[in-house]
Amino acid sequence: MVKCTPELIEGAGQYINPVRDRELDLRGYKIPVIENLGSTLDQYDCLDLSDNEVRKLDGFPHLRRLKTLLLNNNRIVRIAEGLELNLPNLQTLILTNNSLQELADLEPLTTLKRLEMMSLLHNPVVTKRNYRLYVIHKLPSLRVLDFKKIRQKERDAAKSLFKTKEGKTQLKDISAKAKTFVPGAPLPEATNKPANNSAGLTPEQVKNIKQMIAKASSLEEIERLNHMLRTGKMPGMQQNGNSNGNADEEMDE
Repeated sequence: MVKCTPELIEGAGQYINPVRDRELDLRGYKIPVIENLGSTLDQYDCLDLSDNEVRKLDGFPHLRRLKTLLLNNNRIVRIAEGLELNLPNLQTLILTNNSLQELADLEPLTTLKRLEMMSLLHNPVVTKRNYRLYVIHKLPSLRVLDFKKIRQKERDAAKSLFKTKEGKTQLKDISAKAKTFVPGAPLPEATNKPANNSAGLTPEQVKNIKQMIAKASSLEEIERLNHMLRTGKMPGMQQNGNSNGNADEEMDE
């Protein structure tokens, strides 16, 4: 594991991504704790911390500029309270393939009033009863959840469900469970530690996939490309060792 030091941050890749945001690439260092991001001087719109060993979503300084936070393939089991104070303009939060277990674990996200897009795919929490309707109910600013647009009929269904006795009881149970967290208590062990799938991808291949994501015309295509990032399985690219040519073929499809 590698500490997220100011020196590491200074030496990390940084570039203007395909959607014209300034991005800092801290992907794949096996960083266990988010720290020292104050050394970025709030110069980035997007921060990529995917393929690390982060277990708790916290440790952020005040980053007013940050809009997008990518944390695919970590070990996150807990989300700190007060994220809205340090990340007031966060719009996109990608937590695909982590270890969030309970709906109560998502409560701290409800204070992120500008959050529009979030992914919790491949976390145990997505199997919980009424998961999608609960998230829609608690985060009204969301427009896309797990790469699927939130429809008005889903918002109506969520509103109706949590007015019923069953829904109110579930909300009460979740709230009670969320309040049992004791600050400073040890983190639970992650039960689905993701495999190290990124080893087969070169930085150039990762960059090409991100470009394809930015140009994607459907949510299904975005999820397919994110699956490539998660698994490192890219048809034709590894076999030929020619990331640019095959990436162009993917984009032309």
